[in-house]
Amino acid sequence: MSAPLRRWRHDLHRIPELGLREHRTGDYLAAELAALGLDVVRGVGGTGLVATLRGRGPGRAIGLRADMDGLPLHERGDRPYRSEHDGVMHACGHDGHMAMLLGAAHVLATEGGFDGTVHLIFQPAEEHGLGARAMIADGLFERFPVEAIYGVHNMPGQPAGSFGTRPGPLMAGEDNFEIRIAGRGGHAARPQMVVDPIVIAAELVLALQTIVARSIDPASPAVVSCTEITTDGARNAIPGEAVIRGDTRSFDVQVSALIERRMRELAAGISAAHGASASVSYTRSFEPTVNTAREAAAALCAARAVTDQVDGEVAPWTASEDFGVFLRAVPGCFALLGTGDGPSLHSPEYDFNDDVLDLGVRYYVNLVRA
Repeated sequence: MSAPLRRWRHDLHRIPELGLREHRTGDYLAAELAALGLDVVRGVGGTGLVATLRGRGPGRAIGLRADMDGLPLHERGDRPYRSEHDGVMHACGHDGHMAMLLGAAHVLATEGGFDGTVHLIFQPAEEHGLGARAMIADGLFERFPVEAIYGVHNMPGQPAGSFGTRPGPLMAGEDNFEIRIAGRGGHAARPQMVVDPIVIAAELVLALQTIVARSIDPASPAVVSCTEITTDGARNAIPGEAVIRGDTRSFDVQVSALIERRMRELAAGISAAHGASASVSYTRSFEPTVNTAREAAAALCAARAVTDQVDGEVAPWTASEDFGVFLRAVPGCFALLGTGDGPSLHSPEYDFNDDVLDLGVRYYVNLVRA
């Protein structure tokens, strides 16, 4: 069914929308799903939707999830289906994810071959880590109960048509931090009269690297990245405040808690040693994506039925995914589908590789029927 898959993908690529604004996208999906005779419920978690397929008789209930939102990027390239929404594009392949789930719905609705119930979950606002929580808060799993949930993300740079997942941690959680150092500003010619927050910030940026190097077990992957430093100073004025911003990545909630504790200790101690003070804001944007063993085994079995390029112990990836929130609520498995060489995710040149759409559909269909 390559032709309808490409049409769906290209149509969705033309109409990207930012998180919790996926109104036109939702209209398109709802129309296609309703045409298949599925029950469609709109407005779940804001702009999310759920379509339900029922099989021949009683059985298990599972969820299949695709993300809906685009990114605030200006698309580059002259492809005929380029974004019609200036400054927004599908640079992470969510158009492909939705097309594959539509394809699976089409096959299962027209051919059947399964018992039980399948809930097709189209999630808004994945890119900012808001959509999964919003859907769950709106009663997703009470209104559409499932025993397990499955999802797929495309992976540029991996061989096209290859499939990888693993039991346990697959993708990292992402935490964000902001450290405000309050010193005492003054004239750059009289440094003895000030408490320079830039010097303190420089010392703290280096010290934060010791969290991973000296406070965390080397067997537990973690990343601490300072990505921005701003001040209220000028060329000849030492500032009174410096702000350090960044993010951290880890696969374990206890590691995340340890990073936060050590960050607060280092910020307070180093600032105090220089006669300044510091405040730390530490927030958690994405949960780690941790697959359950039984569901990972089911995913690998379904994948091996459609490709011989399957890695059942794929290396964990320190990027983050909102799917981890679903996995905190129900068992499930997230997997990575290789799309071959080309621009990376979140690049304005990125485009989903249509050649892997059929494989993603067959994976989902095998999973349901199994």
